[in-house]
Amino acid sequence: MNLIKQGDSLSLLNEVENHTIQTIYFDPPFNTQKEYVLNPDNKVGFSDIWESNQTYINFVEPLVKKCKEKLKEDGSFFFHISAEQMLIPQMICNKYFKRVQPIFWKKSRSKNNVKNKLGTSIDVVFWCSKVLKPKFNRVYQELDSYYAENSYKNKDERGNYALGHIVYTPTQRTKKEDRLYTYTHDGFTYAPETGWRTSKEKLAELISDNRIHFPKNPVGKRTVLPSDIYTSLIPLTSEEIKELKVKAESRPYKKIYKHESKGKPCMDLWDDIHSIAMGSEKRIYPTEKPEKLLERIIEMSSDEGDIILDPVAGSGTTGIVAKRMGRNYVLFDINPDAIKIMKSRIFT
Repeated sequence: MNLIKQGDSLSLLNEVENHTIQTIYFDPPFNTQKEYVLNPDNKVGFSDIWESNQTYINFVEPLVKKCKEKLKEDGSFFFHISAEQMLIPQMICNKYFKRVQPIFWKKSRSKNNVKNKLGTSIDVVFWCSKVLKPKFNRVYQELDSYYAENSYKNKDERGNYALGHIVYTPTQRTKKEDRLYTYTHDGFTYAPETGWRTSKEKLAELISDNRIHFPKNPVGKRTVLPSDIYTSLIPLTSEEIKELKVKAESRPYKKIYKHESKGKPCMDLWDDIHSIAMGSEKRIYPTEKPEKLLERIIEMSSDEGDIILDPVAGSGTTGIVAKRMGRNYVLFDINPDAIKIMKSRIFT
């Protein structure tokens, strides 16, 4: 199912079957009280002027409510807004979704053209879902040089690695019964009161793969796992990855290398994706978002063959990225100029 259609999004959403959409990216006007055009010679754009906050709410809230109806049970709804205007979207998202997590996108660096206020460099993308655990694929950020140099100081035959806790801290203790177990290793029994971060079966796999650090001298009859027992993470340099391709057939941990050479798992601060103004992409529509941003959102929340919906699609970046990543797309916009732009981008 691939669809591009011009018209009022609220009406067009009625043509979409309920509970069929895996990911919705919602990037409406931000309530900035400004007119947006590409440049003085090219008037392609839109108005973001509203009579009041209530007028803006009357536009946004029905769309959020309708989008929720279209989502699969494990689907994700992403509401993109500026940090300055995040209050209204957050209140609306909290009203309709069970889980709302803000993602902070640092889209630009310091600005030298701001004199009377703090420069704005942050957008917020509210990641919303109807259930506490929507479909999620882990996504990664590249390791910056300082982080790699200072965090991955340990080394074994597989490369550099960092240490991380394999048990919960007292403030994070788990209540899951399958994480409250004992484990005996080299004649010493470990039974952390706070619980393990992994299953007993997975712990055994990590131990057999020599990926757990045990204390050198367990004391007496202590049965609480000390905090100096960790699991190792192994990121690889590009040179090590090239070497691995030659030697991988004889290495039993080939999959581990492949899995953990992606970088560090993403947190809720995305500072490695630049706005179009700072990147190599050419802006062809006001407030256009970079493809890398949509790549991450789509990758983390959907699989190949899923349907991605953008009800305020603008220049169609969502559709371009969805198509490239093997997803289906549904794109709506009320602006006929936007429809022409997205069709020319997607079909050429």
